[in-house]
Amino acid sequence: MLRTFLAVTTMALAAWAGTAVAEATPAPTPSPTAAPTPTPIATPTVACPPALPIGASVTAVTTTSVTISYSIFSRPPCGYDPPMTVSLFANRDDALHWQAPVAEAVSGPERTGSVTVDELKPGTEYWYRFTDAGGRRDPFVIASTRTASPTSCRATATIDAHWGSGYVVTVIVRNIGSQPVDRWRVSWRWPGDERVETVWGGVIETTGADVSVRNATYNGTLAPDGVARLGLVVSASAVPDGLTPTCDA
Repeated sequence: MLRTFLAVTTMALAAWAGTAVAEATPAPTPSPTAAPTPTPIATPTVACPPALPIGASVTAVTTTSVTISYSIFSRPPCGYDPPMTVSLFANRDDALHWQAPVAEAVSGPERTGSVTVDELKPGTEYWYRFTDAGGRRDPFVIASTRTASPTSCRATATIDAHWGSGYVVTVIVRNIGSQPVDRWRVSWRWPGDERVETVWGGVIETTGADVSVRNATYNGTLAPDGVARLGLVVSASAVPDGLTPTCDA
């Protein structure tokens, strides 16, 4: 009898312990549905317009300087930010390859302004290009300019002979500079109805009353204080008191 009672009691205690453990252990939370992985959005590529992002032109020259005006149409990535650096090159090939610049100047902060590059050689051709404040090189603008030639020659005209319907003019061209010149041009304006019949020592060009005579192939080079002569036979209804030519070399 006692043995039976103990067996029943043991079974009841075991059942009670199992129920307590079941009640103490929380039911597992069902796992939520996993969120889908977002698809990365590609960064859009900026499509720059075909229009040039900068415009430039030479607005002034002296014997030792050139002034280049510019306008920046857009900002990076399609355009540029000032200040702009203008680089001058001795020839087109150097400019194309951005190599061996001979002079540079930096603009102000304006998006439309100008840059003057000085300490240049007189009568010399240069090629120019632009770089912005961030070091971006403009791939489009590449152009040439030339410094002014110094006035290094002087011309005088003399009427040597005349008759009723014309006269003879002798023009003397002299190099008054300290360096040789390899070409010259003399210009003047006719005072009346002159017409050139013959010319020697030069090649003549006329536009109305304006006359320009450039050197011949054999007398263009003049050493310092060197002289070239040219002559003209002119038909006219009257002989002028004189002519006042100007000379450029």
